[in-house]
Amino acid sequence: MIDLVPAAREVAMLAVGIQDRQLRAATPCEGKTVGDLLDHFMGLTVAFRDAATKASLEAGYDDELQGTPTEMWGLAERLDPDWRRLLPLRLDELTTAWADPASWEGMARAGGVTLPANVMGLVALDELVLHGWDLSRGTDQPFSCDPVSLKAVHGFALQAAEDPAAREGLFAPVIEVPEDARLLDRTLGLAGRDPDWTP
Repeated sequence: MIDLVPAAREVAMLAVGIQDRQLRAATPCEGKTVGDLLDHFMGLTVAFRDAATKASLEAGYDDELQGTPTEMWGLAERLDPDWRRLLPLRLDELTTAWADPASWEGMARAGGVTLPANVMGLVALDELVLHGWDLSRGTDQPFSCDPVSLKAVHGFALQAAEDPAAREGLFAPVIEVPEDARLLDRTLGLAGRDPDWTP
């Protein structure tokens, strides 16, 4: 089990600092704005919450209705006007769901993909940390990641870097970063992000 609370808390803090005029600002995710990214967060929090509770494994569950699939991007045009209130609530629901030891056992489903639950938990953490950084860059805010989360995401990104099939739809091509760079920058490079990206 990994505690998703620190990474989720960072996203919530970043969201508080976003101004309406920044919703159209660019992010490190090519062609995606801050508004797109926020809508993606609104969907993924629901999808990964339901993955943790195993609700998405139940008959009749509709991936499209219950949350934006992880391989699909949000759209600023459909961002809920009440996102400032809803996103923190959904982040809390997400972390509460993954705090249950049972959430890390068996299989889990999100975005139409079924994986071992312990892997799905890592994917959820990866989404929070990397897109948290994306959000910080797009809104010119400082970003912080706790050591445990960063180490876990680095290991996940490193494994994906060695398996092109596994990173398809999840990460952009690896960007070379100096070996003596800080762990966050090396992790970003493995995940296909330029640590020096600016709008």
